[in-house]
Amino acid sequence: MQEMFSSSTRKNVVFGRGNPNSKLFVVGEGPGQQEDEQGVAFVGRAGKMLDSAFLSVGIDTNKDCYISNIVKCRPPGNRKPHKNEVSECIPWLEKQIGLIKPKVIVLAGSTAVESYLQVTEPISKIRGKWIIKDDIKYMPIFHPSYLLRNPSKEKGKPKWLTWQDLKKVKEELNLT
Repeated sequence: MQEMFSSSTRKNVVFGRGNPNSKLFVVGEGPGQQEDEQGVAFVGRAGKMLDSAFLSVGIDTNKDCYISNIVKCRPPGNRKPHKNEVSECIPWLEKQIGLIKPKVIVLAGSTAVESYLQVTEPISKIRGKWIIKDDIKYMPIFHPSYLLRNPSKEKGKPKWLTWQDLKKVKEELNLT
């Protein structure tokens, strides 16, 4: 982790935000510029979209879940994390998950799915389908930045599909 943590392009190591006693854990790709500046996960435009998507099904991201990322430092140029960066950060994520002990983990985007579950199918094929590993249920969803680029709420479009996926998450957790 020394190479990544000594990066001159980052300001903060971003571990996560939310309720550490939650049964819901959300995993994204990595910090963006605003997350790096503030040291808090998912506070930029994608974070606001994530909060809004969860809130649309009655899940408050501040009290009903804990949110983190595959990598804890912003990759230079906001690029997709390299495999060595992922492998350096996965132990940190596993420690977080071990401490929080969630019942459900939402994996936001293909990087989270590929990096954590080693599933290489396109996110469009596996989103909305439960994956069970080590007594934890995983729900892959589109990344909120993808939803920002595809804003239509029309039936069958990414935002509508994500809404359906998050309704399954809420039902699984019996959140009222």
